[in-house]
Amino acid sequence: MGIDESKRATLRRFAAVGAASPLVGLTGDSGESDVRDAIGGYLTTTPGAHFSKLRDDLQLGTGEAQHHLRRLLDADAVESYRDGDYRRFYPAGEFADFEKVALGYLRRETPRSMLVALLRDPDADGGTLAEAAGVSRGTISKYAAELEGVGLLDRAGGYAITRPETVLVLVLRYADSFGSDAAALAREADGLLTYEP
Repeated sequence: MGIDESKRATLRRFAAVGAASPLVGLTGDSGESDVRDAIGGYLTTTPGAHFSKLRDDLQLGTGEAQHHLRRLLDADAVESYRDGDYRRFYPAGEFADFEKVALGYLRRETPRSMLVALLRDPDADGGTLAEAAGVSRGTISKYAAELEGVGLLDRAGGYAITRPETVLVLVLRYADSFGSDAAALAREADGLLTYEP
C-alpha cells in the first residue's frame, strides 16, 4: 500500500507540472491522462531522460511506461532521440538537434563533469578534466573524441565546447535534474557571465 501511495504522490507532483505543458489533455480517460500528464511534466523538467530513468523516477512498470510513451509518441507530443545505447525522450518541438545531443550527454556523469569543468574554465586541459570528473586521462580522451564526434567539442587547440552559451543555458535551466556539479555551477552562474557593451 505504501508503494501505491508513493507512486500516486509522484505522479500527482509531475502531473501538476504536466498540466501546464502542451502535453496536457492528450488522452481520453482520466487514469491514463494522469499518467501521461505526469510523463509530460517529468519530460518538461527532465528533458533527455532515457526510458529506465523515466520509468523508475515515475515508479511505473515497464509495460505501463512503454504503453504511455508509445501513445505520446503516436500523438506527436513526445519525440525520442537515439543516443548510443539510450533512447532519450523530449517534449516534441522544444529542442534543436544540437540541444538534444547536449542534453543527452549532460545526463551522463563523466561527459557532464567535463562540460561543466570547461564552462568554469575554458582553458582546462586533460589533467584538469580528469581530476574534475574523477577518472583517468584515458577516459577523458575517450569521451573527448566522442563529444567531438557529435559536435559538442572541438579539440583543434585543446578542449573547447563548440557552443558554450547554448550548453550553459541548458545546464542552468535544468541544473536540478542533473548532478550536484551542475547545481553548483548554477549557483556560481553570475560569476561566469560577463556583459561587455
